[in-house]
Amino acid sequence: MSRRKVTNSTVSGQPLSPAELRRVDAWWRAANYLSVGQIYLMDNPLLREALQPEHVKPRLLGHWGTTPGLNFMYAHLNRAITARDLDMMYVIGPGHGGPGVVASGWLEGTCSEVYPDIGRDLAGMRRLFQQFSFPGGIPSHVAPETPGSIHEGGELGYSLSHAYGAAFDNPGLVVAAVVGDGEAETGPLAASWHSNKFVDPRRDGAVLPILHLNGYKIANPTLLARIPTDELTSLMRGYGHAPYLVEGSDPEEMHQAFAATLDHCLDAIGDIQHEARTARRQPVARRPWPMIVLRSPKGWTGPAEVDGHQVEGSWRSHQVPFARAREDDSHRAVLEQWMRSYRPEELFTEDGAPVPEIADLHPAGERRMSANQHANGGLLLHDLQMPDFRDYAVEVETPGTGAVEATKVLGGFLRDVMAANMDRFRLFSPDENNSNRLQDVLEVTSRTWNAELLPDDDSLAVDGRVMEILSEHTCQGWLEGYLLTGRHGLFSCYEAFIHLVDSMFNQHAKWLKVSNDIVWRRPIASLNYLLTSHVWRQDHNGFSHQDPGFVDHVVNKKSDVIRVYFPPDANTLLSVADHCLRSRQYVNVIVAGKQPTLQYLTMDEAIVHCTKGIGIWDWAGTHPTEEPDVVLGCAGEVPTMEALAAVELLRGFFPDLAIRFVNVVDLMRLQDEREHPHGLSDNAFDSLFTKDKPVIFAYHGYPTLIHRLTYRRHNHQNLHVRGYKEEGTTTTPFDMTVLNQVDRFNLAIDVIDRVPSLQIVGAPVREILRDKLIEHRIYIRTHGEDLPEIQDWQWGMGAGPQAATPDPAQNAPEG
Repeated sequence: MSRRKVTNSTVSGQPLSPAELRRVDAWWRAANYLSVGQIYLMDNPLLREALQPEHVKPRLLGHWGTTPGLNFMYAHLNRAITARDLDMMYVIGPGHGGPGVVASGWLEGTCSEVYPDIGRDLAGMRRLFQQFSFPGGIPSHVAPETPGSIHEGGELGYSLSHAYGAAFDNPGLVVAAVVGDGEAETGPLAASWHSNKFVDPRRDGAVLPILHLNGYKIANPTLLARIPTDELTSLMRGYGHAPYLVEGSDPEEMHQAFAATLDHCLDAIGDIQHEARTARRQPVARRPWPMIVLRSPKGWTGPAEVDGHQVEGSWRSHQVPFARAREDDSHRAVLEQWMRSYRPEELFTEDGAPVPEIADLHPAGERRMSANQHANGGLLLHDLQMPDFRDYAVEVETPGTGAVEATKVLGGFLRDVMAANMDRFRLFSPDENNSNRLQDVLEVTSRTWNAELLPDDDSLAVDGRVMEILSEHTCQGWLEGYLLTGRHGLFSCYEAFIHLVDSMFNQHAKWLKVSNDIVWRRPIASLNYLLTSHVWRQDHNGFSHQDPGFVDHVVNKKSDVIRVYFPPDANTLLSVADHCLRSRQYVNVIVAGKQPTLQYLTMDEAIVHCTKGIGIWDWAGTHPTEEPDVVLGCAGEVPTMEALAAVELLRGFFPDLAIRFVNVVDLMRLQDEREHPHGLSDNAFDSLFTKDKPVIFAYHGYPTLIHRLTYRRHNHQNLHVRGYKEEGTTTTPFDMTVLNQVDRFNLAIDVIDRVPSLQIVGAPVREILRDKLIEHRIYIRTHGEDLPEIQDWQWGMGAGPQAATPDPAQNAPEG
């Protein structure tokens, strides 16, 4: 027997008339029936005959436990949308309850509109069941294939941050965000409860969190379901919410209790927004936003027991409540009894369509949650109004001179992007916007803040558009929700700590990859990362802040989704940023420094160089019309400077040495064109790097990545990469490069060692360069800073250390 709990609700009342109650319950039963059918059946969808083994799928996949609760909420939200003409989205954290959301989309007709072969008839129902978690079909989790979704259900923890991201700058939108009680145990979700302090009720929409407590994860109880109610409600109040409890298991009583509670919460949201939008004095005092705590049995309305074990209300209902329905007659009998308990003959016509009582319950057109345009953000996307990035150009009279903070220059550009797009563009950063030198944006907006303000606070306001919270997960989730609902943004972060969102990036990249093949999903603005405070400039933070490996992670994703850029100076950064902000359907990773660094290219040169993505800098090489003896390649701000300094050393020591200098901005140009759309052809790669000459490559990150990208190239055996190899802590900037052997002296030694004609005659120079490394080490440990000639180096300064040494050719061994 099912274990029924007494219904308890903070809000009393019975707002549903008998007819409304009957219709809401019918919808719920229909959605539950369709959900069970998706998990179990591949034929006989309306049980027109007794279930046979061949009607049951050979592999049973899916999650039942959370699904009936999700269907229950969906039915009630539909009633509220219709009654109030709400613009509402549905974000479900327990996305493994996919069969419920798919069932609701079918009942609303949206599935049939976007997938014509899944009609609202008997054949369509059969196809609906067959495709679920089946080869050639759809995943068991909510996914891009699911109409009305912006939230992939494979990883838990991000429902609230996605929901708030969707609500920002959408004043008419209400996002119903279901938080599963397993999901509520994750760190990202715990931080995202604070998102309500970043909502401006005047210009933003509202999020209605619904904490769904059904008590269990896969095999363990959930924490929030096992603590006293007063402790739970105190926790939610501490987060700034007004919690309203609905708990029980009797369907009729629960329908009335939830309907009353939902109406009360929607009224409260309306009151908060009306007060804020009509008040004469701004800002108005922050009020707690309503939320619902729904306690319902795990696997609600499912079998009470199977094989003598409790199922409904237990962990056994989490996934497939019983797994041998194909081969076990008794299990198949339980399945048939379970499905018939929903009385499908009352829910569907003879042709398999929902009866009018159900078909007419849902809202019309775009008011259907499965058809809400915000959940297909490309439909609403408007281009950014972009200033001309060339207007922010840094003057470069001589390449390799000057000292400019590249991201500070970018900040001026982003300031004006923000000013022109105050309804569709935001910056996101975990307390690092100013540290990353983007503070000029604060000239036109403030940091978003709807908590206590003190007189000495810096640029905080309810209507600010710079989103800062010390949670990379929350920033990422906000931005994803913002992008997926048709807006634009940029996430700036310290390079080492962007790894915190590795798995979130994974999910978003997978979403883009899949949605590229879904014709009804329209392209959205790209997810843009600016990674700075990078590995080579951690003068005071040290080893803990050194990790350039996010790029390695990114390039594992599909090539039609990811792009990686290493602009070496301010003008190239401006060009790259403009391109990325205009792009669609990519993840763009830009790695750029925030410390003063040399500038190399005029704006016109930078545009050409960035357009090509890779190119020869003739001014940096020697004997450009001759076949090179060696190629020095580089990618990244500091490696570019060190490679140039190495070239200058070599030019002074070996004036007859033919050196080619190749700089890479678009990292994926190194890959084969058959592997990435930006990849170079073999001929183009060979023309730059030759087929047989040594290539010394200075790279910003881990050297193995360059080898991964180029392993098919003809000259791979002659490619020698220097980059970060987990050395260094709190030390001088140049010492970081020395410790990882990507400095100018080690690069020049590499050339001597790799160019056959220099291996003997270059020995004296090699000794000189080794002496300089020793001198450097002694100097920094005595003075605490780099050698003056290192600190002050600019391109064209002169011969360098060789000036006080004899001509190495005169000291070379005879012969």
